Amino acid sequence: MRAAWVLLAALGALAAYYIYLPLPGTVSDSWKLMLLDATFRAVQQACHLIHYLRLSHHLIVLNYVIYTFDKLKSVSSERVNITDAVFDGVEVRVFEPPAKQDELLKRGVVYIHGGGWALASARTSLYNNLCRIMAESLNAVVVSVEYRLVPEVCFPEQFYDAVRATKHFLQPEVLAEYSVDPNRIAISGDSAGGNLAAAVCQQLSKDENSIIRPKLQALIYPVLQAFDFNTPSYQQNMNMPVLPRYVMINYWIDYFNGNYDLAHSLLINNHTALDVHQALAFRGRLNWTSLLPSSFKKNYKPVVQATGKAEIIQEIPALLDVRAVPLLAENEILQLQPKTYILTCENDVLRDDGVMYAKRLENAGVEVTLDHFDDCFHGCMIFTIWPTDFSAGIQTRNSYIKWLDENL
Repeated sequence: MRAAWVLLAALGALAAYYIYLPLPGTVSDSWKLMLLDATFRAVQQACHLIHYLRLSHHLIVLNYVIYTFDKLKSVSSERVNITDAVFDGVEVRVFEPPAKQDELLKRGVVYIHGGGWALASARTSLYNNLCRIMAESLNAVVVSVEYRLVPEVCFPEQFYDAVRATKHFLQPEVLAEYSVDPNRIAISGDSAGGNLAAAVCQQLSKDENSIIRPKLQALIYPVLQAFDFNTPSYQQNMNMPVLPRYVMINYWIDYFNGNYDLAHSLLINNHTALDVHQALAFRGRLNWTSLLPSSFKKNYKPVVQATGKAEIIQEIPALLDVRAVPLLAENEILQLQPKTYILTCENDVLRDDGVMYAKRLENAGVEVTLDHFDDCFHGCMIFTIWPTDFSAGIQTRNSYIKWLDENL
């Protein structure tokens, strides 16, 4: 009996060691976040083991786990009509609030979900819940794009899916079918979905044949660049739940169908070293020493290698493709962007991506609202359903919907 108690105590100590992470004191619901992160890490490690044994791709297994857990949650709604459709070959889920007697046309939102271009779905309860609440709160038709995922397809297919679905919805006859006002449409997305939303807006701004263009874009902790993995937020939050730096780098590698052996070289910015001539033209567009306020720069120093590996860009040219990295777009494109909302979280490697994009858009003459949260973390806005319900999720979601309601 005594041995059993000793074993239980040892297992408890090991579990506590695995779960505990030193988090900033400002992080809300810190212990719940540690438990969520420990669960993610355990599942991801199991999926990588399956991948290593060549039984299946780890992302396929991880999505299977997500969908299996998600089946335990209800996604039905009595107040919003939820239907699945196909827009120009791309699956979408459409959320339609009930018609009001005195209203002829509704607002519209194209929403693109996150998940590292590889995980989650427009059909999962987390995004169903978000889009349903958006439809109800805004009295808007919300189109949630079900773009294809890694490893089924890689860049630029996710971008093409998002562009095709958005362009289809923006057709006058389609908007009329859903009773949507063509002058009150927003493009939005979170994380990798924020990346796609920004890229879609840039593409639409270059399309001379587009009759209807979005009034707004709203980007939630977007991932916008793969040029510098040592911005202050990447350095400050390199081990932060739910998105450590090495995980974000692996998402980029998966998105570009690259080799994991390149991960370390990317981490130390070998791909954009001073002797990599392909990167020179873009360096001024991502100079965080001038784009970030001092409160974000703190005492961090730029990591710029004198000598790097030009073959990385030759092997993965998409690292500098603005369709994948919207932050590197030229000023002539940025000045064509619609009124913009960007939500960022202090405890997030992607914080500076959003802040720099806001500054570049502002410098280009675009009206921008930067909504920054000191106590929140990456991905928090979709975590509003038990058992993954966080006060940070409610806080950010309410602020995001409030801005859309006031501006759309």
